[in-house]
Amino acid sequence: MSTLTVRLPDDTAERLKSLARSRGLSVNKLMEEMSAQALAAWDTENRFRTLAVQGDVQQALAILDRLDVGGK
Repeated sequence: MSTLTVRLPDDTAERLKSLARSRGLSVNKLMEEMSAQALAAWDTENRFRTLAVQGDVQQALAILDRLDVGGK
């Protein structure tokens, strides 16, 4: 496991401490969970970008047309 030092404005650090307390977590565990969420979002974005480059635009639009039941 690594140790990472992060400099934050005092008010941000206090708000993170409050958030952690409200969730019954340590600040370390809160940061671990938030980091995991951010990385999952980044991985998902990269996966979609990779698929988009390989994709068939016409097929994708046809699928979206079939899914757009609210607009019909």
